Amino acid sequence: MPARVPRHGERARALLDELERALKLRHLSLRTQKAYTGWVRRFLVFGDGVDSRELESEALTRFLSGLAVEAGVNASTQNQALAALLFLYRETLGLGFPWLEDLVRAKRPKRLPVVMTREELRAVLDRLDGASRLVAGLLYGSGLRLLEACRLRVKDVELGRNQLVVRSGKGDKDRLTVLPRFVQPDLCEHLERARRQHEVDLRSGAGFVELPGGLARKLPSAAREWPWQWVFPATRTYRDRVTGERRRHHLHETVVQKAVRQAALAAGIPKRATCHTFRHSFATHLLEDGTDIRTLQELLGHSDVRTTEIYTHVLNRGPSGVRSPVDRLLGE
Repeated sequence: MPARVPRHGERARALLDELERALKLRHLSLRTQKAYTGWVRRFLVFGDGVDSRELESEALTRFLSGLAVEAGVNASTQNQALAALLFLYRETLGLGFPWLEDLVRAKRPKRLPVVMTREELRAVLDRLDGASRLVAGLLYGSGLRLLEACRLRVKDVELGRNQLVVRSGKGDKDRLTVLPRFVQPDLCEHLERARRQHEVDLRSGAGFVELPGGLARKLPSAAREWPWQWVFPATRTYRDRVTGERRRHHLHETVVQKAVRQAALAAGIPKRATCHTFRHSFATHLLEDGTDIRTLQELLGHSDVRTTEIYTHVLNRGPSGVRSPVDRLLGE
């Protein structure tokens, strides 16, 4: 549950409203807005309800340092909290923060990505079915992140060109990636079922879908049009509290996560195989097949090629390509 706003903090409530306006003005994603608001709420509770304009710099430093030293959070969690509070001070309050140099930062460990072999991937995919199998096929076959797959819209699936358009991926960037032929027959059948469901929704007065940005105002009829519907719609509709429209959300990512976890266990995979493991495997196997690093960077949507280069460390040219001296000694 999100941290409460202190009861005596009317100024804190006003500050949260100010923060919400600033987040929407800069078109940050809904997930980022929720995450930033949650961290600011926790910070206000930590500050005992005092308006952030009056909080001393030491309070912010203690809060962020405490996450690393006392709470033991990982580096990405602390960095998200830091980004949220920097946004609060810099973008919402217009204040400086030179004293943040004294912050104790959580050390970010270097981890190699978990990669499954092709045989292990086949074993997991063979134990999936329905929408979860299709999504997993896109995670491995297209290198998508899980939420990118769940948020695909019909118009962004280009069957004739064997490609997908990923809209507003990480960093709010669009990119193109490959649409594997392996999934296309099942994907076409799935889309036909989704279209029939959409037609039923339309006849019942529903059939709406959430549109990005200000498109709901620019294209008021688009919310019920087939091209804007989710490729993987949820099984149930909901009524939007603001508009009153009966909408379908996209398939929730936890559905796929649970299915993949159960399939990996059933296949006896001796690794921590998650949905993101499919993306790691996509990158590693493409490099093994000779894809150049710059092309892979574009397919994955990485801003910096150094992020992509991590996969060069897990190719079968490292330890697995070296003959151990004990094999030479005892094998002769």
